[in-house]
Amino acid sequence: MKNWNLPILLTWLRVALIPIFTLLFFLPPHFSGHWVNYAAAIIFALAALTDWFDGFLARRWHQTSDFGAFLDPVADKLIVAIALILLVYLARTSPLAAMIIIGRELTISALREWMAQIGKRNSVAVAWIGKFKTAAQMIAIFLLLIHEIPHLSLNLSLIGNILMTIACVLTIWSMLHYLWSAHRVLHTQK
Repeated sequence: MKNWNLPILLTWLRVALIPIFTLLFFLPPHFSGHWVNYAAAIIFALAALTDWFDGFLARRWHQTSDFGAFLDPVADKLIVAIALILLVYLARTSPLAAMIIIGRELTISALREWMAQIGKRNSVAVAWIGKFKTAAQMIAIFLLLIHEIPHLSLNLSLIGNILMTIACVLTIWSMLHYLWSAHRVLHTQK
């Protein structure tokens, strides 16, 4: 079957990690502790690495597909949204940060779908600002999942929330960039 190759399997792995990642935080109390934070952070990091790796392999091996192009961003957005919701639930980050990032992801996904329907999907292709936003966001989430390391004086929550604030600023900036790009394309078509 054409859709079954290593890049798509890595994407499916990311999808399969989501319930495991989520359930870690809802284990009975006697299973709680720092190991839950570390396990969640490792799963999140693995998901982030497979996101980069599956895209790289798909392009390099010419194994891109419409299904992969659909599933890859869905898997990414799901694990980020769930991580943000869990971090808000655990009081490790601001609900406003989660709303900004999740709201932007929904808005840009809808914009890309609409632009694809009118044959202009490339006008909202990933820009450098989106890549910086993603990097800041992923590192922030990773640090906030770890939360703290006993006997280490480094305040991971503070660093994570500073990066989350930077990610939110870049999130708004990138959303405005994509909306402006779409507006220019639509305006020139009139």
